[in-house]
Amino acid sequence: MNGEPLAYRMRPTNLDEVVGQKEIIGKTTSVYKMIKNGHVPSMLLYGEPGIGKTSIAFAIAGTTKLPFIALNATTSGKKDVEAVVDEARLTGKVILFLDEIHRFNKAQQDYLLPHVERGDIVLIGATTENPYHDVNPAIRSRCGQIKQLKRLTDSDIEELLHRALKEERGLGNLSIQISEEQIKRISKGTNGDARKSLTLLESIVYSSDKEDGIFTIKDETIDQMIEKVGVFGDKKGSHFYNLLSSLQKSIRGSDVDAALYYLAHLLETGDLVAVNRRLLVIAYEDIGLAKTSVGNNVLAAVTASERLGLPEARIPLSVAVVEMCLSSKSNAAYKALDAAIADVRSGRVGDIPMHLRDGHYEGSKKLGHVGYIYPHDHPIGTFGGWVDQEYLPEKLKGTQYYHPTEAGEEKKLGAIYEKLAGFKKDR
Repeated sequence: MNGEPLAYRMRPTNLDEVVGQKEIIGKTTSVYKMIKNGHVPSMLLYGEPGIGKTSIAFAIAGTTKLPFIALNATTSGKKDVEAVVDEARLTGKVILFLDEIHRFNKAQQDYLLPHVERGDIVLIGATTENPYHDVNPAIRSRCGQIKQLKRLTDSDIEELLHRALKEERGLGNLSIQISEEQIKRISKGTNGDARKSLTLLESIVYSSDKEDGIFTIKDETIDQMIEKVGVFGDKKGSHFYNLLSSLQKSIRGSDVDAALYYLAHLLETGDLVAVNRRLLVIAYEDIGLAKTSVGNNVLAAVTASERLGLPEARIPLSVAVVEMCLSSKSNAAYKALDAAIADVRSGRVGDIPMHLRDGHYEGSKKLGHVGYIYPHDHPIGTFGGWVDQEYLPEKLKGTQYYHPTEAGEEKKLGAIYEKLAGFKKDR
């Protein structure tokens, strides 16, 4: 028993021992009531590591007393799946807990699906990825419940730590001197990850001095053990893209502190390339014409970060993020282009006016490629040149894609646009 990790020993044996996730498996939920009444639906559980996916599966198995088999999709082969099917034939019904379900290959799925559909196998799949993106639709369609688990609260983790210190299967057979404040520090330091909190507690206990049979926990021991425990972000996973999305939305919303938080989390994952790429996109997508210098400034910061590398790369990137947050915002330019692209893709196109077609070859005049007026021969104030001629195809004449905002520098550009539009109307 003591050779097994504390997190493994403290797995709940029934639904009532599950800590947190009350919205998913609490006593008032439909899932809890179904299982208590003897009906176990196939389901998908997704969320960050250490927040209870595996624990809920084991708790369901312990509550129902059905045969329970746990597999990991990254290491399981066809023989493992066949063994599950054979067990289901012998017992009539079996619960299969499949971790990393999004990695299950098509052959394994095809073999398993009819048994899940008949109900011989109750499938509980767990994944850190968004199942609507990364789990095969055939699997999703056979799972009546798709639940997103949330990160555990500090009070949930504190409850779990107290239970581990008290129960014999945990650390209850040891004499441990630890304060309530230290338990709270461990809880906060593990950022809602139950597995990390239990692993950290166990490491702290066995790293502490033992006198007269008592482990005495010291603050400096906790400080040494807590390091980067809040970082989670597989650069190819859903959570990483959620971080990128949150960074962009925080910059777009002009929230400097939130943007810096998400930048910090992303940089701690180590994927500088993805961060730089997203920051360049934001400069043009969200600030755009409202402050045209931002694009150059962000490019300079990104270039500097690439040359510096981490950890120094954080310095120019912090400047870029703060500037973007506090700049005026406009997406008018790319929205205008998207509207034009939509017209092209939908077939709303027309013939190019004859005077705009290429006239630099012999015979072009015979084809009617004539009549173009060179604007530089007709300078008008700050516009550089404007002449009364049509540029859009006849079919699209009068179409307006660009709708300028009055944000920052775009207000001036918008005034020029409106004045030119007025010239066209006066034709």
